[in-house]
Amino acid sequence: MAPVNIDYENKSKTTEFVIIGFSDYPDLKIPLLLCFLCVYTFTLAGNLVLTILISWSPSLSTPMYFFLCNLSSLDVLYTSTTCPKLIGISITQGGRISYVECMIQLYFFMAFASTEYFLLTVMSFDRYVAICKPLHYTLIMSKQVCLYGAMGSWLGGLAASIPIATVISTLDFCNSNTINHFFCDITALINLACSNTMLIRTVILIQGTSKGKYKTFSTCASHLTTVSFFYITVLVLYMNPTSALSLGQGKILTTLYVYVIPMLNPVVYSFRNRNVKMALKQFMMEINNF
Repeated sequence: MAPVNIDYENKSKTTEFVIIGFSDYPDLKIPLLLCFLCVYTFTLAGNLVLTILISWSPSLSTPMYFFLCNLSSLDVLYTSTTCPKLIGISITQGGRISYVECMIQLYFFMAFASTEYFLLTVMSFDRYVAICKPLHYTLIMSKQVCLYGAMGSWLGGLAASIPIATVISTLDFCNSNTINHFFCDITALINLACSNTMLIRTVILIQGTSKGKYKTFSTCASHLTTVSFFYITVLVLYMNPTSALSLGQGKILTTLYVYVIPMLNPVVYSFRNRNVKMALKQFMMEINNF
């Protein structure tokens, strides 16, 4: 879909954006559509099953599974922020999105991403206590501490994204209204802006650096793998919004942390776990008996 130029004097009248998605690969339209449908289906199924299983089974009533239940719920919301729109764009080979809808998508995407940062940090602390202070684990990771940790992660993520989303919404977009991405990504919007973006770039840089420090708390192999993969891809993309990465490379990296990681989280964290397998077996037996 051809870019739509916007005159500088009419920059305040931007009412919609055109999302290109992967329309620059027309031969891959059907494979990409099927791929995104499968990934989204597996993500929803895996995380919803895990959430239901943890809520149902008394044997999974531990801090670790409590946080995993929160992570699974978060991954469903996180993926659903962009994937349905992406599937629609894959069908039409490019699509329009209103200015308001774009800003809403941007905010919730950043909010859920920030929440995942905070939640992974709390989960890292939980694993640290379990490994380094096992005798004091139940005392330190009490129900109240777990509840505060989860609530703090959700509220912190929702609140931390407000300043960035607010600044982005005040930018003037006078170069074009065509977003060369598959959702309203912050770097794509910054590249369209004709306002001074130094403030927002500085905020992204500061937040990216501070969040990267949380990796030192990871102590379990599976958790370390997931956290490192999540942080590395995000930091490569957002530590320098004007990086030399090509648009195609940026889309691929974004796809990895937005869709692949939420799909793999249930497998990495839980479905390889013996307790989860036993709980799943009991759950299936009860369903069959019913």
